[in-house]
Amino acid sequence: MSSFFSRLKKGLARSREGLAQLMPGRNVEALSDADWMDIEDGLIMADCGGELTASLIKSVRKRRGASVEALKSSMLEMLPVAGAMNEPKSGPFVLLVVGVNGTGKTTTIGKLATMFRQQGKTVLVGAGDTFRAAAVEQLAVWVKRAGADMVRQHEGADPAAVAFDTVQRGMARNYDVVIVDTAGRVQTDRGLMDELAKVRRVIAKACPDAPHEVWQVVDGGTGQNAVVQVEKFRAVAGTSGLIVTKLDGSGKGGIVLQLSRKFGLPIRYVGVGETLEDLMPFDAEAFVTGLLPTPGERAD
Repeated sequence: MSSFFSRLKKGLARSREGLAQLMPGRNVEALSDADWMDIEDGLIMADCGGELTASLIKSVRKRRGASVEALKSSMLEMLPVAGAMNEPKSGPFVLLVVGVNGTGKTTTIGKLATMFRQQGKTVLVGAGDTFRAAAVEQLAVWVKRAGADMVRQHEGADPAAVAFDTVQRGMARNYDVVIVDTAGRVQTDRGLMDELAKVRRVIAKACPDAPHEVWQVVDGGTGQNAVVQVEKFRAVAGTSGLIVTKLDGSGKGGIVLQLSRKFGLPIRYVGVGETLEDLMPFDAEAFVTGLLPTPGERAD
């Protein structure tokens, strides 16, 4: 746990430093109105969102002993507890992974495949990004490294056909986990979003109760755009969980709170770096502790 927390805290350093600039050396039990205004500004800058931040500060200040510790408690209360995954009683667990371009989706799928393999599960990955040969090759490297198997077709093939073949093979050969990749797409492209809806429908034809989970990969550095992306993808693909990546590359860690509050979706994993170990199961308390500066902490 200490190693987990240290990696997470390091990954959230830019977000925490931004808050520390507005909260240096404060006595946490004696915050003035000006202090709370600074904290509010800091949370907005960290992309918690204006509406959420105002509600959060108002709630905390109503409490006896309003303090940074009380702020931490309020943040934890608004993060939904991630329940167990919707795994089937029999047959493979089918996971559909979606997201816009540039979120790190391909790398994330490779890391997920590795994690499932480390749990002793057999894994089959469908290379549904048929538009970019480089994406398929990148995925193939990760899949081979993980010790998983992959279904791929020729460049330009119908992504829905790849998804169908992947799920069918996963069922026929008794794989434990089937992960279906999809091409990154902008949520405003109606044609590509319709194609994504088709992929989901075809998966359900291959396995009636699948996909069992639909995880959307979101770049934590995109701020408010992430909210719009989740809204659109959820409507089309039925997003059931989020993976927030690249939290180490910006001071926007508060977007995790905003996404959780707005959509009520569990944050399954967060990414704070390039290595396998930097994609970690989301732990609400570790996240909030890593996000908020400790009393007296100053930005470097």
